[in-house]
Amino acid sequence: MSTASPSKRTAVPVSGTAAKLPLWGLLALFTAAFTAVMTELLPAGLLPGMSRSLQVSEGRVGFLVTGYAAASFLAAIPLTAALRGLRRRPVLIGALVGFVLCNAVTALSSVYALTFAARLLAGVMGGTLWAMLAGYAARMAPPERRGRAIAIVLAGITVALSLGIPAGTALAAALGWRAAFATVAVLALVLVGWVYRQVPDFPGEPAADRVPVRRIAAVPGIPAVLATTLLLLLGHQALYTYLAPFTERAGFGRTGVVLFVFGVATVGGIWLVGVLIDRHPRPALLGALALIAVAMLALGLAGRHPVVLLASVAAWGVAFGGAPTLIQTALVHVSGPDRADVATAMQTTVYNAGIAAGSLAGGVVLESAGAGAGALPWTALPLIAGALTTVTLARRRAFPARRPAGHCPARRFPAGRRPAGH
Repeated sequence: MSTASPSKRTAVPVSGTAAKLPLWGLLALFTAAFTAVMTELLPAGLLPGMSRSLQVSEGRVGFLVTGYAAASFLAAIPLTAALRGLRRRPVLIGALVGFVLCNAVTALSSVYALTFAARLLAGVMGGTLWAMLAGYAARMAPPERRGRAIAIVLAGITVALSLGIPAGTALAAALGWRAAFATVAVLALVLVGWVYRQVPDFPGEPAADRVPVRRIAAVPGIPAVLATTLLLLLGHQALYTYLAPFTERAGFGRTGVVLFVFGVATVGGIWLVGVLIDRHPRPALLGALALIAVAMLALGLAGRHPVVLLASVAAWGVAFGGAPTLIQTALVHVSGPDRADVATAMQTTVYNAGIAAGSLAGGVVLESAGAGAGALPWTALPLIAGALTTVTLARRRAFPARRPAGHCPARRFPAGRRPAGH
């Protein structure tokens, strides 16, 4: 789940009425982001039902999230590099067709191995899609409105978390978990036609314009940003993937309600970060990570009480709603705007590695004798504390207290490379 900034050569010419945003096309990309998040995280709300139907433990159902994220992690950079020269719309449609097939197979399969294979292929499609969405939105919009275009598309992530996952969980409770995956498959099928009609095609990227990942990875500050991303996702996913058994342990038994509280809270977090990000990025990120740590501590100590459960999940949602945006903004500042696409592609890989490893760690803890769901917050807490420590220490380059207006870290690039326009 990441973004990529376009190079300056992809600008759309602007004249008169061309300054209007192509809203229907952007909404198609918004729906693509929504569909990707639903495909990736829907099993987290359906663990009990899928466990019974596939005749495996809830921990192994959780590994369906792990497999998706691992495939996305492994495929994102090499597959994106292999496809960069191709025209964009066929690649985008191909990824969506993959979602149609993978979700349909998941809805129909009664064999865990086949379901797992479908999830692996879906992860490959997801890695390809996330590498494209934000850059595609920016190419569709006039230069002065690119930020708003990207914001519209990436809002699909928040809507999926706040409404889509709880709705899918409620649908599964009423009609069975297979109906939830079938609905996502139909949505992806409709989206294929929508993208074909409303989203313009663009040429691929010439080989001469491609920047090696290793050059960006060498920029001071980027390792700290990527480490923060990894630690945050490890801790978050270790518990989020297994909220259903953790909720049942509390005697609450309504996972959909808990997921809805988390999702709605993320919307509040995004709004709050929008107020703070330009003036107080470092305190906002430190505050968000500290709030997640406090929520994990409360869940570990008193998560059996429904009031504590819901209040802690709400605080966790507010903080997590804003933290990824703050981290990605820091990454763009460190890399420079003309290299942000490569840097955020690296972050996509790290993000999915965190999802895969976090859900795997949570599943191992859940299946461990003497541990169980009650140990999940204590698994997450030291990882979140590690992210908080990294941000605290990396105050010089990765997460400085203030960034002057127009800041551009061109001097940090190896071999004297300077971003265009300087």
